[in-house]
Amino acid sequence: MLVMLIGYTILPVPLSLDIRGWEEMHPLNSVGWSLFFEYIANILYALWIRKFSTRALSILVGLAAIALAHLAITNGDLSGGWTLNVEQVRIGLTRTIFPFFAGLLLSRIAKPTQIKNAFLWCSLLVALVLYMPRIGGAEHLWMNGIYESVCIIIVFPGIVYLGASGVLQSQRENRICKFLGDISYPLYMVHYPLVYFYVAWISNHKGVTLADVWPYALLILIGGIVLAYASLKWYDEPVRKWLKKRFA
Repeated sequence: MLVMLIGYTILPVPLSLDIRGWEEMHPLNSVGWSLFFEYIANILYALWIRKFSTRALSILVGLAAIALAHLAITNGDLSGGWTLNVEQVRIGLTRTIFPFFAGLLLSRIAKPTQIKNAFLWCSLLVALVLYMPRIGGAEHLWMNGIYESVCIIIVFPGIVYLGASGVLQSQRENRICKFLGDISYPLYMVHYPLVYFYVAWISNHKGVTLADVWPYALLILIGGIVLAYASLKWYDEPVRKWLKKRFA
């Protein structure tokens, strides 16, 4: 109960409260670790970095890119960041600072145009980089570090720009895109506990086939989307509205 209540705040817990044994700072909803670091990035932005000139912000993003590439190449990948110790906090900050402030820089300097079939191109690029999630093998970890660095520093910002330059052809497309955008954040927050149930079911039923599991997988998918939308409409948006009215 204590871990659950602390988890509602997205504040991390020490290893002494790691009730699952995976050394996670958010044992009951492990994806919360990335939002904890986003809290830090938002605080840095609000108190300090929002006042940066575009040139100063570019220097910060460049240094963050170097730090990210160094970590990836020396470590072989960018995995980690979910444990409350010095090494993992460094990984978490490195993984957060570049994407967060690169997005801010992109919003300042990039002027979206109108690109036909932007959704198709974005989809192909995502499929391409995820088709080969790791290269080099155990003997050449640096190769995978370079691969991940190129994806994060170059390819992903390009995908964001392409997506921002997409042209919606109808109101129906606009509604679909808005719905997917609205639920993306709450879905990220609520999906993992549902995955826990699914993994537990698989673990308790040895030898199940695809024909056995697909109804449950579909239930998890639909249930996650419904829960995310309910969280958005009954919690997220009302609380945001109240906070804005109370403090803005």
